[in-house]
Amino acid sequence: MAYDNRANLVIHALRLFASRGYDAVSVQEVVEAAGVTKPTLYHYFGSKRGLLDALLAERGGRLVQAVQEAASYRGDLPLTLRKVTIAYFSFAREQSAFYRLLLSLWLAPPSSEGHQAVLPLLQQQQDLLEALFAQAAKDHGNMKGRHQAYAATLLGMINTYVGLALNEHIDLDDALLYQAVHQFQHGIYS
Repeated sequence: MAYDNRANLVIHALRLFASRGYDAVSVQEVVEAAGVTKPTLYHYFGSKRGLLDALLAERGGRLVQAVQEAASYRGDLPLTLRKVTIAYFSFAREQSAFYRLLLSLWLAPPSSEGHQAVLPLLQQQQDLLEALFAQAAKDHGNMKGRHQAYAATLLGMINTYVGLALNEHIDLDDALLYQAVHQFQHGIYS
């Protein structure tokens, strides 16, 4: 099998960006870690931002697909919330470095390059969850008109638990899954 410089650059960039932050890592550090030259990085990605955009599209696309499948509402909101939470928890366990990067970019200053790069991925997730709650509101009248707040609250809760797990304060296990979904449901049904 041929050596894949592009994939190697993505892997090393992810490791560096997740461990030190996007802004703190230079192009030189990425290419040295990957064992290639700057022209190789520029050939594949055009710039450091291009590398980040490719990384977010590839890894983030997997997350969006998992959430999209889980958020398919079929009349059972507790089951759908459980599936969505499982999708996030599973992804965070399997792609912990990427999820750490995702959270760090989300919390970066709004004008920063990293934050601007991650906004479309965050918006896709918000849109999927808003659509779930808008559809569920047809069965749960007290939810009508609150789909944006519910989506943000669910995603915020999930990301808080994932952040705690990434920093080794909790485990993303079945007990936490049950607690998180149960806790969230009590708030939306009232």
